[in-house]
Amino acid sequence: MSQLPDVRFLTVAEVAEIMRVSKMTVYRLVHAGDLPAVRFGRSYRVPETAVTEALQRPIADVG
Repeated sequence: MSQLPDVRFLTVAEVAEIMRVSKMTVYRLVHAGDLPAVRFGRSYRVPETAVTEALQRPIADVG
């Protein structure tokens, strides 16, 4: 049996709370490919590491 890495997945609502944005903004980031996500049924889960990396990236589109 293969060993799965210890990845923690967050819901869109959790990501929105952490990033202090709306859930719609999180969905936009996922659909644009700016935030990786895995789809489980009708909902998305975002790896916690991806959220951390996104928060550390400089904001490019100001204005």
